[in-house]
Amino acid sequence: MIQTSTDPCTGEIVWQGPAGDPAAAVASARAAFPGWSATSLDERIAVARRFAATVGERAEDFAVLIARETGKPLWETRTEVASVRAKVDISITAQAERAGTRSGEVGGVRQVLRHKPHGVVTVLGPYNFPAHLPNGHIVPALLAGNTVVFKPSELSPAVADFMAACWDAAGLPPGVLGVVHGGGETGKALAAADIDGLLFTGSPRTGAALARQFAETPHKILALEMGGNNPLVVWDLDADRLDAAAALIIQSAYLSAGQRCTCARRLIVGPDAAPLLDRVVGLIDRIVVGAPFDEPQPFMGPVIDNRAADALQAGFAALIGKGARVLRVLARRDMARPFLMPGLIDVTGVADRPDVELFGPVLQVVRVPDFTAAMCEANATKFGLSAGLIGGDSALYDRFWRESRAGVVNWNRPTNGAASNAPFGGVGLSGNHRPSAYYAADYCAWPVASLEADSIEGNIATGLR
Repeated sequence: MIQTSTDPCTGEIVWQGPAGDPAAAVASARAAFPGWSATSLDERIAVARRFAATVGERAEDFAVLIARETGKPLWETRTEVASVRAKVDISITAQAERAGTRSGEVGGVRQVLRHKPHGVVTVLGPYNFPAHLPNGHIVPALLAGNTVVFKPSELSPAVADFMAACWDAAGLPPGVLGVVHGGGETGKALAAADIDGLLFTGSPRTGAALARQFAETPHKILALEMGGNNPLVVWDLDADRLDAAAALIIQSAYLSAGQRCTCARRLIVGPDAAPLLDRVVGLIDRIVVGAPFDEPQPFMGPVIDNRAADALQAGFAALIGKGARVLRVLARRDMARPFLMPGLIDVTGVADRPDVELFGPVLQVVRVPDFTAAMCEANATKFGLSAGLIGGDSALYDRFWRESRAGVVNWNRPTNGAASNAPFGGVGLSGNHRPSAYYAADYCAWPVASLEADSIEGNIATGLR
């Protein structure tokens, strides 16, 4: 079957090619595993650094391709490519710190901690950051000595091929990283194949299905990152901080056209929030939505495709049907293309709001009477990826941090600000307690504890006749 990806801005074909063969890719990775795992860590590090250098040399072509296949503005895809390159040094440091060799002595006996790779791991990547997010699994997995079968989103196959070509140019041996193209059925086949682990970034529905499937195979590692219904609480703001707060809200909700798993989905405010919301609405009206290569550059591009835009508009309309009040409509300037103007909707009093991730430029406003109610609303979700507080003092933030149920908790910063040299993940429906980024080294290898002596010394002091 022929697979195709298209430019969401124009509908032009970006990539076309055959669907992959999961069984053949896994077999190839299995055959390559003994040689790669036996390669010294220094050599694996050298290959990874050559990959980073290649990405640097091809950075502009890489950024242009991501922009064409996802619709993200060029300024943003350039930062994604920079993150791909930076991930290598970060992963090398994390490998040494979290999965390196440790030695000591216990009772006069040498104690050594080492780590072993799992074997063949599958990486299932998303479309929103088609290079950066799967790269965050691939680099630490390869450094640990695993071989990798990578299935990108069917919406961004060209980016995956480009990234694999950079690894080839870096001298990665054949079979160590294989790319398999295809849709959901291909992903299911890979999850059921003869693999030793699966590293996933994507939708809660797919992640939950993988968790059910892997419940029967506890010997296989499974790392899930599944997004969130993220709260952003704004509280105790002075008048001179309203403009800055509004800017942080816009960044939290609408960066990447709202297609970041850490984007704010719910804006929780007090009863005196009218001046703040006026400023937020004013900024929404100034947001430039456009194509990746427009000049001046837009703030955000389209969502990934028309199906996603249709689903978002349906979700927005459903909230209106439940009694929500529109502050700014989720407008679509051309029904043939997935460009959406940012939507802002007041859902205060809508009793049966669905606890779902509307993965796009939709922000729901919830008004509450006091901070206790704000925290109840913030935690009124089965997700737990990111949460943010804007305003207040350190004592209020301490309370917010303590009571928040999220893996990324920020103060006076956007909810979608996360450092690559820190762990990244959530609880509840957002993940399965295997945070990625700096902690990816933890799930890419397993620890082996040893007691070792150079000579044989043994005796039984008690219990013998």
